[in-house]
Amino acid sequence: MVHQRHGRIDTMKRWQFWLGVLISAVFLYFVVRKLEWGDFWLALQSANYWWILPGVAVYFVAVWARAWRWHYLLKPIKPIKTRVMFPITCIGYMGNNIYPARAGEVLRAVILKRKEGVPISASLATIIVERIFDGVVMLAFVFVNLAQLAKLADVSVPVGNWEITIQDLAIWGSAAFFGALVIFLLAAMFPKVTARVGQWFVDRLLPVRIREKTSGIMHKFLDGLESLRSPANVLMVFLTSVIIWLLETIKYWFVLHAFGLEGEVSFFTLMLMNGVVNLATTIPAAPGYLGTFDAPGIAVLEASGVDKAIATGYTLVLHLALWVPITVLGAYYLAKEGLKWSDALRAETVLNTKDTTGTTV
Repeated sequence: MVHQRHGRIDTMKRWQFWLGVLISAVFLYFVVRKLEWGDFWLALQSANYWWILPGVAVYFVAVWARAWRWHYLLKPIKPIKTRVMFPITCIGYMGNNIYPARAGEVLRAVILKRKEGVPISASLATIIVERIFDGVVMLAFVFVNLAQLAKLADVSVPVGNWEITIQDLAIWGSAAFFGALVIFLLAAMFPKVTARVGQWFVDRLLPVRIREKTSGIMHKFLDGLESLRSPANVLMVFLTSVIIWLLETIKYWFVLHAFGLEGEVSFFTLMLMNGVVNLATTIPAAPGYLGTFDAPGIAVLEASGVDKAIATGYTLVLHLALWVPITVLGAYYLAKEGLKWSDALRAETVLNTKDTTGTTV
């Protein structure tokens, strides 16, 4: 039975991986379509890459701010110093960059349990809250640039039988993230009511043998939302999220100087680009958000009047500057912890597929 279950998991993971590869290939087609390769290579050769260094430094300040935000969200469960959270945060982002389906989020929850004993369900609740606030801030970045967004009305990418436009992404993203934010805030403010409603579904939809275990996981998940019960805490998390993404946009600005585009592209356009590409990376893709980051980013710059070859060079370098440093640092911290990905993968399998007890999760 266990082997059959693991077989189903492996099949599902392979299916998710190849779907992501297919979607990335579609987005990459739009990157290279009509690209003047000579101009593209010239843009890369002419860039002043020293500008990447301050950009990387600012980005790591943003990562430290992310670690502080996670420490703040976890404080009602267990106070953990930010310097302890920083390496785990780096490992998580490394996992997101290398493994499919944002496996890094589960990876950092697993490591936090091993180091600090925080239940994975509660930890994952705080991570989901992070993602929701990130999405809300990204949408704010998009909607403060509505005039620029209107220029992207005709920019679309076919996915299967559908075409996704940048505007569609913003509209549907708004509904998804704001809807999720409302649900999580209500669950945090009314935990007893939420637990009763959740228990009602557990008792009626799940087999008897896993009801008690699922109920234990649900209660620990609700414990992870405790920080949202205070309006002051909600405001603090939101403001921290704004600071995090403004710092990341500053990195975009530094890399922009490497290509001499500071006179053509405003900081607000970079905010729009940051919002759009990060919303697009919620679409399943190959590891490292290949294609889903690049095609929308290039589209935003082209709509701002930047030549496609230069826009492609800039976006490619920016993508690498975002990917390489945190991945290398995360891999270093993972090795320092003496952990192997296979260990975390087994823990992820336990979390998502096996009949676990409340104490396990």
